[in-house]
Amino acid sequence: MWQPSETYPDPAIEVLDPRFEALTLHHAAVERLYHGSRWAEGPVWFGDQNALVWSDIPNDRLLRWDEASGTVTTFRTGGFTNGNTRDRQGRLVSCQHQRRAVLRTEWDGTLTVLADGFQGKRLNSPNDVVAKSDGSIWFTDPVFGISAEYEGGLAEPELPTNVYRIDPDGTLSLAVEGVNQPNGLCFSPDESLLYIVESGARPKRILVAEVSADGRSAPEPRPHIDAGAGGNPDGFRVDVQGNLWAGWGTGAGRNGVRIFAPDGSAIGHIHLPERCANLCFGGRARTRLFMAASQSLYALYVKVPGAPYF
Repeated sequence: MWQPSETYPDPAIEVLDPRFEALTLHHAAVERLYHGSRWAEGPVWFGDQNALVWSDIPNDRLLRWDEASGTVTTFRTGGFTNGNTRDRQGRLVSCQHQRRAVLRTEWDGTLTVLADGFQGKRLNSPNDVVAKSDGSIWFTDPVFGISAEYEGGLAEPELPTNVYRIDPDGTLSLAVEGVNQPNGLCFSPDESLLYIVESGARPKRILVAEVSADGRSAPEPRPHIDAGAGGNPDGFRVDVQGNLWAGWGTGAGRNGVRIFAPDGSAIGHIHLPERCANLCFGGRARTRLFMAASQSLYALYVKVPGAPYF
């Protein structure tokens, strides 16, 4: 059973390298904001509403946490949504397992399918998604959502597991090929690098690739971080300094968020009683870290802002 910290600094915040101390607040503690999800994923911050939306995949719903009241309500049901982001116009963009598609929520609440197939074949199960400053949308397409009925529906894959890019005009193209079950992804603050979790590798690892000069692909990703025995990276984001904050597991002592410096060395760990699947920065100054972890939503105020993209 999780209990709020009664001491400061919070012992759940572990410093592995002195560089991490500059990123944390000694008088801030991990808070549990909600408990009751079946598998929490895909948090995304809505600054214009002071609210957070995240996925509860097996329960087939999106939940919304309101900062002012602390209340949690159902935002939407249907589709078995996983990863979420906002585009450059502030619209919600979501990956849905059941529809095997990436969809955009319009201002009137209607849904627009941005991508559901490539070269005449259905996508597998879009997993995580990020928006780039040029207006393009990038997403990963592993098979997790069609491997059982639990998170969308059992089906046979029709395509290799790739990373795709959706142009502002709707054109879908391959961004990265040859990644074994790509999972979480994010850009470096200047968007010159793309980080990708390769969940099919053993041990699991985080790859990095240089974005091409035209900004349309990230060929030849290379190993960046080896998760080691039992390590399980999932979704992640970067702060303005380029540090990588990764959802982590699995097992006692590993569950939570692992923080890496730009050079790939581990500098800190936020210990949670549950495996963290994904996270995002939010709050008034983008200095509140929201962590979707198994059955709960957690938060921690930090000192460094998240990179200013969704």
